[in-house]
Amino acid sequence: MAYLLAGEFRKGVSFEMDDTLQEIVDFQHVKPGKGAAFVRAKIRNIITGGVIERTFNPNEKFELAHIERKKMAYSYNDGDLYYFMDVETYDLVPLSKELIKDALRFIKENSTVEVELHKDSAFSITPENFVELEVTDCEPGIQGATATAGTKSATLETGYVLQVPLFINIGDLIRVDTRSGSYMSKAKG
Repeated sequence: MAYLLAGEFRKGVSFEMDDTLQEIVDFQHVKPGKGAAFVRAKIRNIITGGVIERTFNPNEKFELAHIERKKMAYSYNDGDLYYFMDVETYDLVPLSKELIKDALRFIKENSTVEVELHKDSAFSITPENFVELEVTDCEPGIQGATATAGTKSATLETGYVLQVPLFINIGDLIRVDTRSGSYMSKAKG
């Protein structure tokens, strides 16, 4: 088992604290003129996303969290449970809608995602950076609108709504950046 001292904190490092998974968002080593040195850190609860600021003694010891990342394919959902299949072992991993609701905007059946696991328990998914999704609802496209900079709202097959150029029509396949949730281009095909 690997350990981490608070004095060794680095951005992005994950560790266990009070039976929760934490990730270091920001940190600062403080050496006041009087008194002992300490570490001021912003840490994010990996499961809930909540961020807190806390001070640590540089010698405080925490267990490093081993987070495993696996490629999986979205299989199906049953109520509030969404099932992802490990592409190597074909095992199904269920995740609650509450845990993954933000990523669901960009995922359709058979989409490949990266699932994060800790101690064989899945807690998060990340869709690929760019996905191609079909437009299911928008105002009709305007011919010759490729030169104008206007946009309109469009609903995608996953239910996600975003701004697209005026020339996009229902049935068009578009490329979306999942990190920002924005339109990138019309998909080729």
